[in-house]
Amino acid sequence: MFSFSMRSKLLCSAFALLLMLSAAAQGADEPETLRITIQDHRFTPTELHAPAGKALAIAVTNNDDSTEEFESYDFDREQRIKAKETGIIKLGPMKPGRYPFFGDFHRKTAQGVLVVE
Repeated sequence: MFSFSMRSKLLCSAFALLLMLSAAAQGADEPETLRITIQDHRFTPTELHAPAGKALAIAVTNNDDSTEEFESYDFDREQRIKAKETGIIKLGPMKPGRYPFFGDFHRKTAQGVLVVE
């Protein structure tokens, strides 16, 4: 039989282990953040690379003096990003492939692709 003190120590140890496992599981669900900027109505870089099967977040910083609309038909997202601000586009886990995106207000120059590998 365990003494009260021994049971308390075992219970505390088990609780600590559960907290560590929970924190590790939450970290595994964190999206991978990719960063891109808009400058002179162009994306930099023009090609983003991401791992397949992992949640993603694309942080788009608009350095221009006008609003741009980040858009992709392939991953079904559109978001207006005001001048001098950053917008976050969240994506669930994706399959390998090439997913084009563009700036809807400057389609000829603001073009890029998300490459999922």
